[in-house]
Amino acid sequence: MTVLPLPHTVEPQLVRDQQTTQFNKWLTIALFTIPGMLLFILFVLIPIFQSVQFSLYRWDGFGGLTEENYVEFGNYTRLLNHDIFQSAVSHSLLVIFGSLMIQLPLALGLALLVGRGELPGRKWLRTILFIPYVFSEVITAILWLYVLHPNGLINKMMGSLLPDYNSVGWLGDRNLALIAIFAVLTWKYFGFFMLLYMAGLQGIPQDLEDAARLDGAQEFQVLRFITLPLLGSTIRLTIFLSVLGGFQQFVLVWVLTQGGPVNSTELIATYLYKFGISRFNLGYGSAVAVVLFLLTLVFSLSYQRLFMRQDFEYEAS
Repeated sequence: MTVLPLPHTVEPQLVRDQQTTQFNKWLTIALFTIPGMLLFILFVLIPIFQSVQFSLYRWDGFGGLTEENYVEFGNYTRLLNHDIFQSAVSHSLLVIFGSLMIQLPLALGLALLVGRGELPGRKWLRTILFIPYVFSEVITAILWLYVLHPNGLINKMMGSLLPDYNSVGWLGDRNLALIAIFAVLTWKYFGFFMLLYMAGLQGIPQDLEDAARLDGAQEFQVLRFITLPLLGSTIRLTIFLSVLGGFQQFVLVWVLTQGGPVNSTELIATYLYKFGISRFNLGYGSAVAVVLFLLTLVFSLSYQRLFMRQDFEYEAS
């Protein structure tokens, strides 16, 4: 004979089981979340607040902060009135503009050519185009130092093709140095963006494009009304990454020119290192870091809210 439990004893046991399950769930979440949050607070949030504090002092990095070194917003006033910083901001904006107008369209065109075209040896071509991104920034800069040298590869090739050609100091000419820097950045990073576009193209059903062609659409119309709209989320992501990368670019420029000649290739990050860290003026450097942080933060939040919100909503749904 089977004895069934009374109803009033089953319900408390069910509640206890649910509470245990819920507790185990939150315990698991906490175990996986808390270590990452501690690292984020220790190495991101605390340094940000410390930089804000340091930016209010004339501080060389040694000793404590004293009232005698407190300058309030003097570092920011000096920063905004410094013509070299203004040039650094304009150069960073020029690099970003060039990336959006030249680098990304070039990467998109190559992705369409390699991903959708009928070229022989597409796999090898895709690998070759992606190789520059694999190199570290230091190796890339050292490589291009030899290529852009007055006796380097480019001048040698131009001299062999043009008998009257005079060697050009690509990194020593104020009018050409920033252009040369941008060419190196394009060569370095277009393979990464090309790979992102190719990944986006793989998510587009080719049947849609073939159906449009059967309906009489030209290739340009297929590209404009089908391929590019369906590739919109990837394009928005590459724009986001390109702008942030332009603001934070440092290693390539520093190894190639150190911001010269005569500050003609100075960017915000190189300005921060040159006038802050290398001169032991860490209070002033902190002010530059805070301004750079605010620029990237405002852009990130506004861009995600205005242009990428639909992508987040689509993924959530």
